[in-house]
Amino acid sequence: MKKKILAALMAAAMVVSLGACGGNEPSGANGGDASSDKVYQIGICQLVQHDALDAATQGFKDALIEELGEENVKFDEQNAQNDSNTCSTIVNGFVAANVDLILANATPALQAAAAGTDTIPILGTSVTEYGVALELDDFNGTVGRNISGTSDLAPLSEQADMVQELFPEAKTVGLLYCSGEANSQYQVDTVKGFLEEKGYTCEYYAFSDSNDLSAVVTQAADNSDVIYVPTDNTCANNTEIIRNVCMPAKVPVIAGEEGICGGCGVATLSISYYDIGTATGKMAAKILKGEAKIEEMPIEYAPNFVKKYNKEICDELGITIPDGYEVIE
Repeated sequence: MKKKILAALMAAAMVVSLGACGGNEPSGANGGDASSDKVYQIGICQLVQHDALDAATQGFKDALIEELGEENVKFDEQNAQNDSNTCSTIVNGFVAANVDLILANATPALQAAAAGTDTIPILGTSVTEYGVALELDDFNGTVGRNISGTSDLAPLSEQADMVQELFPEAKTVGLLYCSGEANSQYQVDTVKGFLEEKGYTCEYYAFSDSNDLSAVVTQAADNSDVIYVPTDNTCANNTEIIRNVCMPAKVPVIAGEEGICGGCGVATLSISYYDIGTATGKMAAKILKGEAKIEEMPIEYAPNFVKKYNKEICDELGITIPDGYEVIE
C-alpha cells in the first residue's frame, strides 16, 4: 500500500514539474507576455540608403533595444538599393525565416511586405500616406490586419505657404517627382491644389527612374520659377543631379524633407526621421510584448515640424530667408 501511495505522489510531482516547464516557454509576437529569455528576430527592409531612411532605421533599432534589451533582439537589416523587386525578395526571405516582426522603411518596402505576409506584424516608417500606398478606399487612420506604422507627411498646405512666403513674385512652380512612387504622386497632386489657390501655375515633371532624371529636371528648370520636390526616395538618392541642373539655372527648390533640402534645396518644412523611427520602435515593443494588437494601432505622425533652410544654396542664389527658419547643419 505504501508503495502505491509513493508512486502516486511521484507521478503527481512529475505532472506539476512538466506543467511548470511548459509555462516558462517564451511566447511569440502574438502570444501575449514575452519571456525575458526570448530573442526576437526582426527583419528590416529599407528601400535605399540615404540620410532620412537611415535615421528612421537607427531610431527604430535604438528604441527597440532600449525597450527589450540588446540581448533580446536580433536584426536582419537589408537594403533594396531602390528596387521594388528586391524589396519583395527580401520580404520573402523574412517570411521564410518566420521573423517575429518586419520593419518596412519607405513605401515600396511596405507594399512588398503587405503582399508577402498577412500574419507577421508589419510596421512601416518613412511612408507618407498609408491609404494611398496600400490602395485603401476607406482608410481612416488605422490600416487593420497586420499593418501599422509611422508617417513622414509634413503639412502640404504649409509647404505651399512656404513657397508663397519665400517667392511671392514667382508665377510657375514645377512639380518634380518619380512616377513610380505612389506617395510622391499623392503629395504633388495635393500641393498643386494649394498652390493653384494662391495663384501659381503648376506643371508636373515626372521621371521614371534616375536614368531620365537629369533630362526631366532640365525641362523643369527651363520652364519654372520654382521647383517643388516632395518626400521622394529617388530624388533623395539623387540630389546631386538636381542641384547640378538647378544651381546654374538659378531655379530654387523647395523640398518636402530635410535630406533633399540639404542636397539641392533652399528650404523645407522638416521632421525628424530619427524620431519617427523611434516611435515605430516603441510600437514594435508593445506588439512583441503583447501589450497592443497591431490591427488596432493607428498610424502615428511626427509631432513637430520645423522650418529649415540651406544657407549655402541660399547665399549662392542670393535668397534672403526671413526670421523663423533654422539652418540645416
